[in-house]
Amino acid sequence: MAPAVDVDTPVDAIQGLKARAKQVDLSIFPDGLKTTGQHPPLYDQIYPYSAFPKRIEGPTEWKAEDYANNPERWVHQFSEEELAEISKTADEFIKLGLPLTGINKDNFPLPGLAPSLAAVRRELLNGKGFILYKGFPVHEWGNHKSAVAYMGLGAYIGYPVSQNGHGHILGHVQDLGEDSTQIDKVRIYRTNARQFFHADDCDIVGLLCIAKAEFGGESDVASIHNVWNILQEERSDVAELLTKPIWYFDRKGEVSKGEDPYIRAAVFYLETPDPANPGREQRVYCKWDPYFVRSLTRFSDKGIIPPLSPEQEEAIKLLEATCERVKLHMILDIGDIQFVANTHTLHARTAYRDFGPDSGKPRRHLMRLWLALPQDEGGWRLPFWDSDEKKRGGIQVDDTPPVARLEGD
Repeated sequence: MAPAVDVDTPVDAIQGLKARAKQVDLSIFPDGLKTTGQHPPLYDQIYPYSAFPKRIEGPTEWKAEDYANNPERWVHQFSEEELAEISKTADEFIKLGLPLTGINKDNFPLPGLAPSLAAVRRELLNGKGFILYKGFPVHEWGNHKSAVAYMGLGAYIGYPVSQNGHGHILGHVQDLGEDSTQIDKVRIYRTNARQFFHADDCDIVGLLCIAKAEFGGESDVASIHNVWNILQEERSDVAELLTKPIWYFDRKGEVSKGEDPYIRAAVFYLETPDPANPGREQRVYCKWDPYFVRSLTRFSDKGIIPPLSPEQEEAIKLLEATCERVKLHMILDIGDIQFVANTHTLHARTAYRDFGPDSGKPRRHLMRLWLALPQDEGGWRLPFWDSDEKKRGGIQVDDTPPVARLEGD
């Protein structure tokens, strides 16, 4: 079935965007690659609900009980040999004096680990969509070497993209004392509030635990294909509503010149067809974050965009509740690295409380990577103009340069 045409995207407009993506100032982006940033979907490539599968089967559709009592299926303990290789390569990279923003597979060689990392990438993209590594010696290595080693590993999973308007390609999940109720201005990862089930603006997100909270801050992951099946069985009307491009997502001021402050989109999409393999399955893709949907009253109150309808409000609550039903709970210990796919899983975090200032203990700190994988390197075929760009997605404001600091700011 052909996509439902909402608004045709002019070919010349797409070509213009692609051309600008290639016009990169090497003094700002030394690797010649610029994060493409947030953009509306190609509305003429969005499929109607009738084209979606009514049931999804396979490794991307999993249940928590498949893994909760079988850690060997999703937890990997770094071996001494693996850590020795990572350590040696990190030390050699540091000696080169190159910036963290310049790490790639060529200057961070891991010949021993590369095959297993390639297998992990395939599993993240086409399998269950998550893995937990254990045993990164962050206390022994310190934040600088840990960041180098972590970003070096990430280079084998995908291309790092900017995570905010400041160009952070090494992000920091810390409570910086910002007001979590000001959701039209504040990104929740900079607070200690609960993060509801969501997907980040990248293909794969990585989290390295540097320090834990006194209480909370635990992780949950849900298979969106399992959620889809449940919605089909119990509330197909909600599933259909989530496939319509009637949802507005806030950009919270992280906007380049000439761009709208919000994006109209769907929540569930079908992959676009593969011209090289017309019989290839078009998988169900999810792009969702309730904080970015609920924060737009400054526009809806003025009649600039429509307010959320009662049906949409119900859909938001039901999507969260269904993820809660099927979630896999995990706790990140110091030295753990979690990689999660944003294509077919949603993830969440419980609220947390840091140790008191008199405890002598550091506040909770996770180093974060947003990694992109273009469709010609195995990434999902998405109905966005930048689907074949190496650093697709992310958040890019004008020519803000990429930075990789060792603490949140």
